[in-house]
Amino acid sequence: MEQHFGKVAVLMGGISSEREVSLNSGKAVLAALQAQGIDAHAFDPAHESLDALKAFQRVFIALHGGYGENGAIQGALEIMGIPYTGSGVMASAIGMDKFRTKLIWQAVGLPVPEYAMLDAASDFDAVERRLGLPMFVKPACDGSSVGVFMVTKPGELKSAYESARRYGEVIMAEEGITGGEYTVGIVGDKALPIVKIEPATAFYDYEAKYLRDDTRYICPAELPPEKAAEIQAGAKKAFDALGCAGWGRVDFLMDAAGRHYFLEANTAPGMTSHSLVPMAAKVSGLSFEKLVLNVLSFTNSLTKQQDRE
Repeated sequence: MEQHFGKVAVLMGGISSEREVSLNSGKAVLAALQAQGIDAHAFDPAHESLDALKAFQRVFIALHGGYGENGAIQGALEIMGIPYTGSGVMASAIGMDKFRTKLIWQAVGLPVPEYAMLDAASDFDAVERRLGLPMFVKPACDGSSVGVFMVTKPGELKSAYESARRYGEVIMAEEGITGGEYTVGIVGDKALPIVKIEPATAFYDYEAKYLRDDTRYICPAELPPEKAAEIQAGAKKAFDALGCAGWGRVDFLMDAAGRHYFLEANTAPGMTSHSLVPMAAKVSGLSFEKLVLNVLSFTNSLTKQQDRE
């Protein structure tokens, strides 16, 4: 096994707003790989030159947000000719952009929440009237619910926009669909069991994801089998439409009538004790160690080409 993968760098940390989450993910991945005899080493690009990655035969990307998921690190690895886990440059860049993700999903007929792109000149009152309340305001190119604000009262949208602008330049307002929050993990060609998320907070924010112990997770989600199968197929279609590969996660919402709406894709999901892909994998019979090994095995086209040579 060690000979097959060679020397593996686990990229973690980085410089994005999700640095601490990434460090937790990376440490868990590193321990799992080392426990299985893989010659794996921690690598924090915030403190080490990317040029040092030339000493490795393969990279496990456990970076979140920013340069870890927007295609930048994937492009650097492509240029250096180093195989890496997960989606390639284009899919990573699109998946990090919630606006362009929605455009593609709409184009292939997938349901998404109503939304509006905001700037300083927006007619905030008109957006409130069109989308209704509650609504969510978020940076279009960030993750882990960083900079997400819930608008519940008329006249609050402009203030929420100004707050969200501290976390990114491109801001989106999104219809509040409050019938339930769910996610579907994807590993290889398989959609994992659906996870339902029941936060104790108003919504599944950063605190609920990483800091609280009272968020409730139900896996498999209590959905009719036909509905679950429909959503899993839709999540795989959403994943494929973006050009994603290897592994990832597609989040969706349900309304009170039981209709589902795809929300966003995550091309480098968390691998912490609170993370959802490991939770779903375990329900499907895949241990954390085997999940990590599978992710390392499902590689991009560059890796497959090198493996054949």
